[in-house]
Amino acid sequence: MTSLGPLPVGTLSIALVSEHASPLATLGGVDAGGQNVHVARLACALADRGHSVTVYTRRDAPDLPQRVRLRDGVEVHHVHAGPQEKIPKDELLPHMLAFSRHLVREWQARPPDLVHSHFWMSGLASLEAVADLRLPLLQTYHALGTVKLRHQRQLDTSPPARIACEKEVGLACDRVIATCRDEVVELGRMGIPAHRISVVPCGVDTDHFTPHGPVADRGPYRHRLLHLGRLVPRKGAAVSIAALSRLPEAELVVVGGPPADRLDDDPEVRRLRHIAQSEGVADRVTFTGGVPSEKVAPLLRSADVVLCPADYEPFGIVPLEAMACGKPVVASAVGGQLDTVADPATGRLVPPGSPDALARATAELLADPALRETCGAAGRRRVLSRYGWPRVAAATETVYATVLAARYAMTGAT
Repeated sequence: MTSLGPLPVGTLSIALVSEHASPLATLGGVDAGGQNVHVARLACALADRGHSVTVYTRRDAPDLPQRVRLRDGVEVHHVHAGPQEKIPKDELLPHMLAFSRHLVREWQARPPDLVHSHFWMSGLASLEAVADLRLPLLQTYHALGTVKLRHQRQLDTSPPARIACEKEVGLACDRVIATCRDEVVELGRMGIPAHRISVVPCGVDTDHFTPHGPVADRGPYRHRLLHLGRLVPRKGAAVSIAALSRLPEAELVVVGGPPADRLDDDPEVRRLRHIAQSEGVADRVTFTGGVPSEKVAPLLRSADVVLCPADYEPFGIVPLEAMACGKPVVASAVGGQLDTVADPATGRLVPPGSPDALARATAELLADPALRETCGAAGRRRVLSRYGWPRVAAATETVYATVLAARYAMTGAT
């Protein structure tokens, strides 16, 4: 991570492009999760550093105003591109040309100092828009098509052009901002050299996620395990449920998915309930559905151990939120979790897809309250030293300054 010291960039006008992940969205849906939080928090943290930020996201409802003031220094701009309704992100590619043309019209009238696109389709739309305007472009992928295809194979619903487009954006933009070291390796396999990449992790709100504060009520069991995240198969809730059958004194709370009153209609919830029945633990598994953001920290504080057994995880916000709340984490040794979870200091890393390994690591922590306390305290310290949003924004600003300096040197601007 870079220094938090001041940089000679002045006040910047920054365009953040996030075509499907609005900072205003309700979290917990299939396409609403970590990227939404990342874009919202980054925008606010950059504004805290004196910059003016506009987030461009697709209008997915007819009653949305064109512009929404998120806070001082941050405005959300709804772009009319395709039907004004929710569309799965993997079906948005045909609407990116309209999105790009809107950006061109906007930026011809009010050009930003730089553009930072989030997700590959945002990068594609931005690349088209900045070409004639000669604006600096930085790209954060949040997830890569090569990784998704490797793990989901025939279940991958990404457009066939995704990987080629990701490579095109990575080679044409001024800088790629990766969120973890594993992503740098993956980008290298795609042909994007390391010298074009800077690593800046995602962040966590360390004032909201703390060890102190309200704690959600617990059930009658000796231990509580928590699994938090979008209810999609790759997040590994099935692995958490299977592991529970090896942990007879624990309950498992699964947080995420549709609202509680719609859980019965959700295919993934039905699949997970069937697994719980098959494993003989249905009476010890609670599905809360999606919860408001203010309830997440109390739920995390109520847990003895937080489970993050995703098949793959481009970064993973949940381990940071759990560690910020002083809770030990048992996570799969994949993606960004290799960077965030320090084994054995803050928790344990286990092979993905292994209920036995997840259960063994969790049982070790459950058997030793002092060890849980030590891991939780170390996790909090790790988050404070590396992952607070002021630090992440400062590191991002450093990359911006590097790109702008290179542009000025190349063009002779002052």
